[in-house]
Amino acid sequence: MHTIPLTPELLRGALDFEHTQHGLLPHRLPAHARAQCADPQLAMVESQPSGVRLVFRTRATSIELDALPTKRVYVGAPPRPDGVYDLLLDGRLAGSGRVDGGNTLTIDMTTGSAEHRHGQVGTLRFTGLPDTAKDVEIWLPHNETTELVALRTDAPVEPVADRGRKVWLHHGSSISHGSDAASPTTTWPALAAALGRVELINLGLGGSALLDPFTARTLRDAPADLISVKLGINLVNADLMRLRAFGPAVHGFLDTIRDGHPDTPLLVVSPILCPIHEDTPGPSAPDFSAVSEGRLRFRAAGDPAETASGKLTLNVIRKELARIVRERAAGDRNLHHLDGRDLYGEADFGELPLPDDIHPDAAAHRRIGERFAARVFAPGGPFADGAA
Repeated sequence: MHTIPLTPELLRGALDFEHTQHGLLPHRLPAHARAQCADPQLAMVESQPSGVRLVFRTRATSIELDALPTKRVYVGAPPRPDGVYDLLLDGRLAGSGRVDGGNTLTIDMTTGSAEHRHGQVGTLRFTGLPDTAKDVEIWLPHNETTELVALRTDAPVEPVADRGRKVWLHHGSSISHGSDAASPTTTWPALAAALGRVELINLGLGGSALLDPFTARTLRDAPADLISVKLGINLVNADLMRLRAFGPAVHGFLDTIRDGHPDTPLLVVSPILCPIHEDTPGPSAPDFSAVSEGRLRFRAAGDPAETASGKLTLNVIRKELARIVRERAAGDRNLHHLDGRDLYGEADFGELPLPDDIHPDAAAHRRIGERFAARVFAPGGPFADGAA
């Protein structure tokens, strides 16, 4: 077996890399952005490599990847399944695997406390691969922080040549991050990117699509041919701001992106349907009554009457986003809007209800990804010229 140096040139979908005592830790936010927010939730989710993949060309029939995952354990809940690694050969799914061992992060949702314990490096193996030159992609677990320790193959490896695909940079909430998706290549952005034949950089940050200025600057500075931002649900979940602050914050967020990408197609996507928050403000409150059975649900803890004083609901946000984009588009022909209910609406909720009342399940992720590709990358869509 050849030991292959783990270098950023073999990784796609990450914006920064940290050299740890074990190896290479991909980050989806750069160091200067991480330094501006001490929120442990953000630190956890930005280090979970949603959309990050190792990419190389080889004739290898055997591939081994040593990795140190950090696995979450929730007090009082059944064990979570290990993160999934997807193997693609020449763009087609050819296998999946998991890594044993790893660090553990034990979280008590009732108190918000967390305890980190060190664990052992594990090994992922793919064998019996075809003895032909092929493009290999190993998609890292979208919901599990992963330090890359060593890569071994039984044939030499070289970087994959530029295939001429456009880079799609997407920002959103835990839904875009991939919460409740089955695997890293079946999050809705990964599915949409595959159908649109574009290279994905996924800045879906669970619980952290909050119009943060450092996120806007990250989008401004990142390489991109196509950009989308999906905004709304986290602002209601966290009960973070009122309508008076929301409009100017959206304008500022878009202004910052435009500072770095003045003419790039930019799509603003409003929230998908979420009945508990359509007309009821946040915050969202967890219901722990069935956690021991592996079921967590959420409820809206706000009062609908409070919308009169400026509290945000999803319908309020959708109306405001549509207005902002409509007015800005008069002077920005590359700015577009998509109502999130076109991706997942009332009929979809009847067929594929949200298991915890906020997040779509694996089947709904597939539907959202397919619809996004059909509406955005297809002829006539805002990203049509960017699709390969």
